[in-house]
Amino acid sequence: MQERTKPAPADGSLNALLGRGSQFDGKLTFEGTVRIDGTFTGEITTNDMLIIGEGAKVTADITCGSVVVNGEVNGNIKASEMVELHKPARMKGDVATPSFMVEKGVMFDGAAKMESAGSNLVTLNRPHRDNRETRETPPTAEAKS
Repeated sequence: MQERTKPAPADGSLNALLGRGSQFDGKLTFEGTVRIDGTFTGEITTNDMLIIGEGAKVTADITCGSVVVNGEVNGNIKASEMVELHKPARMKGDVATPSFMVEKGVMFDGAAKMESAGSNLVTLNRPHRDNRETRETPPTAEAKS
């Protein structure tokens, strides 16, 4: 008989799961990645990843690093990295994030504000021409924090 081995968890593995049929009311704060497949009402805060599974119903204001929505969200999302809405997601609320993706077939009722990530801003500065040369020097990039 061949022995089955459990695969090692990949980076970004789940730290917690609120499964189908589960209900939670309150404030959720966590580190790592959390997936909600049940019903959640309240407030969610993290600097990391929140995944809202298909069939999940979340009524909350969400402040996260990244949010992936496949279920239903009623509330505002503010994400420092990105928000993705995948079919059959239903989102009613405003989104503020530097990276926002909405897949075809998603219902989104709200406003989206693309806020810059701050440390990812890059400006190009062109140095002045050197009087001894007739060609320009290439632009240099400086990152603003």
